[in-house]
Parts: sequence; C-alpha cells; structure tokens
Amino acid sequence: MPNAITVNGRSYQRLDRPLVVVCIDGCQHEYITAAVAAGVAPFLGRLLAGAGTCVIADCVMPSFTNPNNLSIVTGVPPAVHGICGNYFFDPERREEVMMNDPKHLRVGTILAAFADAGAKVAVITAKDKLRKLLGHKMQGICFSSEKADQVTIADNGIENVVARVGMPVPSVYSAELSEFVFVAGVKLMERERPDIMYLSTTDYIQHKAAPGTPIANDFYAMIDRNLARLDELGATIVVTADHGMNAKHGADGKPNVVYLQDELDHWFGAGAAHVILPITDPYVVHHGALGSFALVYVADHRREAEIRARIAARDGIESVLSRAEAASHYELPAERIGDLVVVSRQPVVIGTSAGMHDLSGLDVPLRSHGGASEQKVPLLVNRRIAAQPAGRRWRNFDAFELGLNLAARPS
Repeated sequence: MPNAITVNGRSYQRLDRPLVVVCIDGCQHEYITAAVAAGVAPFLGRLLAGAGTCVIADCVMPSFTNPNNLSIVTGVPPAVHGICGNYFFDPERREEVMMNDPKHLRVGTILAAFADAGAKVAVITAKDKLRKLLGHKMQGICFSSEKADQVTIADNGIENVVARVGMPVPSVYSAELSEFVFVAGVKLMERERPDIMYLSTTDYIQHKAAPGTPIANDFYAMIDRNLARLDELGATIVVTADHGMNAKHGADGKPNVVYLQDELDHWFGAGAAHVILPITDPYVVHHGALGSFALVYVADHRREAEIRARIAARDGIESVLSRAEAASHYELPAERIGDLVVVSRQPVVIGTSAGMHDLSGLDVPLRSHGGASEQKVPLLVNRRIAAQPAGRRWRNFDAFELGLNLAARPS
C-alpha cells in the first residue's frame, strides 16, 4: 500500500493498525454524556475523560442520513459528491427521484480507494438503502443487517452472516437492527481483521427516546460494550453521527407541523409552488416523513420573491434561501435543490399536505431532524490527536482524516 492515498483532494496516510469509523445515526452529543453520567458507558466515559480525543463537529445540511453518510465516506460536502437528500425533484421529467442509486454519486469513496490500493475493507449498514451507495465500486465486504440473511460472496463479499453473528435478522424498526451492525463488526474484527471498517446504524431509538431516558441509555450501553471490544482488538475507532435529533412537538405531545404545501396552495393557488421533503424514504413509520428541511419549486419565477417572503414570515420558519444562497451557504449541488430552500426552527417540522402524512405509527411524541438545529454532532477517537489545528471547524466528514492522519501513532 502506498504511504498516502489521495481521495477527492484530501490525502490520507497509510494504515498502521485497523481503523473503524462508526456513524451512530441521530446521535447528538447529549446521548453520550447522559449515558456516561448514568454509568452505563464506561468506555466512552474514559474517552471523554481524556483517554481519547472528543470534539463537537458540524454535520452537513440537510441533516439527513444519506447526505451525511456519503460525506463521511468521501470526505467532502454534498456540493462535491452530489447526494443532498433522499429525494430530489427532476424538473425536466416532472417527477421526484430517489437518490439511493449510485448513479447519482459524483465522486469515489475513501473506502473504494483504499480497497483499490490493497486494503481489506468492510462496510456494515443497518438499512439496505445505504449499502449500494457506500459500497460503490468497492472491493470487499459490504452488507446490511436488514438483509443479512440474503448475503452472498458474489454480491457482498461474505456469506453465512446470520450464523456467524448469532442473532436473527432484526426488524427494521428496532434497536436490534443497529446492534446487529456492532456485533457483526466485532466478529469481523476478530476473524477477518479488516484494515478499514465502516459501521452505520439506524436512528430508530433516537426518534423514540430523548437523551438520558432508560431506553436511550440501554442502547448506548450496547454501543459502549462493542466499542470497548473493538478497542481491545487494537483498532483505532472514530465515532461520529450523521445528524442530531430534537423534539418536534408541543406540550400536548402533538407534532408542531407547518404543512407548507397546503399553505402555499391557500396563499397562491394550486400549482404555484411544489414542495419536496428530502427526508422521505421507504422507512417513515417513526417520523411520518416530517423533518426540518424542505425544497420549494416555483412555477412562475416572477412570483419567487413574493412566495419567499410569505414563507419567511410564517411562524416556525428559521430561514428561506434562494437556490444560489443555499448552494453556497450549505455546500449543496445547485441543480438538485429547489428554487427555495426552507429550514424550520428547532421544535418545528415541515410537511407537504396534512393528508399526505400518515402519523399513525407515531406511538411517542415526534422527534426528528433535518435543520440547522441538528447539525452539532460528536466526533470522538480512542487516540489522542498528535497536533490539533487551532480554531478548526470540525466536520463529521473529517472522520477518516482524524483516524488516519491526526490520531497519534502507537509507540
């Protein structure tokens, strides 16, 4: 393997021990500190106490799963890699397009580059929606816990995963879906010992439970046990998140929703503007496709300023940016976002029309993400940084640089 590998303009040093990068979906820093305070996460507690390096980083906008996971594994923002949500609107075809196909990815990944250079690379995701994107053009092991019973050597680089992990295939709406990822990661490190491993979980628990609650603490206790084992096996571990999570409901427990399509139709007439919610994906039971980020496509651009002003004046809305402003400010690909980009305040989510959102699956008050209020995420490593740049704005997509370039080498 060469001494350094350059990917998307960033240089990464050659490995001297296994690296495990973990993306804990929906993990704002308070989940970790609460679990540590409760005494259920001793390994993470040692890192916070100085045995490792802990900083607060910014995730990319929108604070959704796909854009951030792809930023982490490419080392660049969505303006470069192209994945800026789960959905975008193709104005020429007049249809919404799901961005889980690798054809929408514009650059290669760090994972694929290291595999091409001879490293043993493994990727384990919770939901299968990310598997093809993360494993794009990568030689190695790549599978999801959601479909762990369907893996083959030809398609996934591994077989008999369920038997090896010793867990049944979990429900996609369960804590066990993420636990399977960690247990499988430990098993791989014990047996195959990959040079680089990327583990990505689901935010089912974070949508259900606030930091410090028994359910959340139990979940982070499970994570802690598995991270401690990976540490025992000699891996450098970097932990970050794709986004944070916040309560999006009132004191009565009902969701705080701005149904933006309904309101635009009422203000300007049907067809004047079309709202797209990039949070939408096949797994909406725990959030009802409600998040704090929306795209608006305007039919008549002569009315864009008027529409923008009306949305901005709406209670609960934090910002409304033009396409050019949003592309610059949030580092987004301009051609894949709306004429207007709308972000709601922390306790508020944006919907399309009330009748389009099935909220029957919300058995607890709504918690969700997508806005700037969910940008702060942890960035932890189980090594000390040899030289920390002063005043640096850390990003979650600095994870591989932190693990490969900045973490102190073992003596």
